[in-house]
Amino acid sequence: MDIEVLGALEVRENGVSITPTAPKPRKVLALLALHIDQVVPLSVIIEELWGGSPPRSARTTLQTYVLQLRDLIAEALLKDGADTPPRTPKDVLVTAPGGYMLVGGEGVNDVRQFERLAGTGYRAMDAGDFPEAASALREALDLWTGTAFAGVQLGSQLSMEVRRLEESRLCALDQRIKVDLRLGRHRELLAELTVLVSRYRTHENLHAQFMIALYRSGRRGEALGIYRQLRTTLVQELGLEPSARLIRLHKSLLAASGEGMHLTAEEPALSQAALSAVPIG
Repeated sequence: MDIEVLGALEVRENGVSITPTAPKPRKVLALLALHIDQVVPLSVIIEELWGGSPPRSARTTLQTYVLQLRDLIAEALLKDGADTPPRTPKDVLVTAPGGYMLVGGEGVNDVRQFERLAGTGYRAMDAGDFPEAASALREALDLWTGTAFAGVQLGSQLSMEVRRLEESRLCALDQRIKVDLRLGRHRELLAELTVLVSRYRTHENLHAQFMIALYRSGRRGEALGIYRQLRTTLVQELGLEPSARLIRLHKSLLAASGEGMHLTAEEPALSQAALSAVPIG
């Protein structure tokens, strides 16, 4: 079974889509696919479908959705090869004590692929193999085609998982940019970082990385402008000042651009060599 959730939901058995178009069966499949090969309790599915106010017919209605999914699975199973043991829809979407389970078998799971590749990238970073780290993290991020579970009406469980997956994605993105800066790819990053700081308006690390990339590209004035823009956003929207680390970077850029009178002994500047060699993050 092939499962894609890092974008629009798509689940295929034998290459045939078993993804329903109706919102609630689609939501049931999304929850089961997220927890592939694990029993999802009835209470969790019902809460995802109806929140804290399920109808009296919730269990009966859920059984109807499961039957609809099994009908789609039955059509897909017709493509099983003659040499494979016969399976039934109940073998794929299993009724278990207290819940249901989707059996994955062999196939591609984009969440597992993402986690494996991101882990490879992080380990390569720890080992100092930055080209390998950049390659693995870029491959992991390429699995994302949009917002996780796009097209699915999210309940409490799926909303929480979307936030978790998005945080994992943002962490991998942050680390990939860090590695690219180490590899001297600052000019290549400018267009991407322009979009990212617009999308993540209070994300300090992305702004710091943008400042470094601009500085190394000979655009110190714009780098200082990014700091002012971020500080204004943080103060107005969150009531916060930039972190001490970002303030030190800002003062280092001021010193590098000939405005060192703004530095103080308590906030030592990074040297120009450090700014040229060490990425933030």
